[in-house]
Amino acid sequence: MVSELFEAIVLGVIQGLTEFLPVSSSGHLELGKVILGDDSLSEQSMLMTVSLHAATALSTMVFFRKEISAIFLGVFNKEGVEQRNYVLKIILSMIPAVCIGLFFEEFIESLFSRNILLVGLMLFVTGAILFIADKTKRTERKVGFKDALLIGIAQAIAILPGISRSGATISTSVILGIDREASARFSFLMVIPLIFGKMAKDVLDGSYSTADASGIPLICGFIAAFITGILACKLMIDIVKRSKLAYFSYYCFVVGGIAIAYHLFS
Repeated sequence: MVSELFEAIVLGVIQGLTEFLPVSSSGHLELGKVILGDDSLSEQSMLMTVSLHAATALSTMVFFRKEISAIFLGVFNKEGVEQRNYVLKIILSMIPAVCIGLFFEEFIESLFSRNILLVGLMLFVTGAILFIADKTKRTERKVGFKDALLIGIAQAIAILPGISRSGATISTSVILGIDREASARFSFLMVIPLIFGKMAKDVLDGSYSTADASGIPLICGFIAAFITGILACKLMIDIVKRSKLAYFSYYCFVVGGIAIAYHLFS
């Protein structure tokens, strides 16, 4: 039990940090499972992964509670055109990922099986995107409808383990010429309905069996991801504003190289 709690907390911290920092949470979770020797059944392992993602989605809601409240109230206000448009942009950004999830669900789940080589290669892709975005000229443009769709496509591609969702969406936004802070905010808010929608679908489909799942490790992992998620969210906003994305690109290159070497020589 002690080892299970330790592994759950470590995975929770990894998820909380890497969901917002542009280094791929899914990729690091796969690496973490290999390092920790996670031999759980695929259903249990996936249940932990989904639980940790739910924790970071909740931490996003807590961190952006004022913005979410303003958007929610604006939607029902006659003068809330901007807020309604923002919601429509988030819905538009969800379409590519929803389509990928519906039509390629089994294939996607098969990628989350300690595929260290894939993780390493995709971390190199993440690093390249971050490096390009870091060199992009600053602007103050807001997210448009076309931008939202393109950012959504980047989010759909980031389903692959090793490609950072936040890194892909924020970098795409910055490359499109959108204000950096607005890019980060949109990136974090757009994933909330997607995560909870995926969870609701899986619960209704009976995809996850909790019969053999250990509740205490799940709770500990959830709490660890939630706390570190709030801290990482604030940190990431500051990093994007200060144009420090290149540092994370170097990190992705190093970890990606280690993952590839591990696959080739283990």
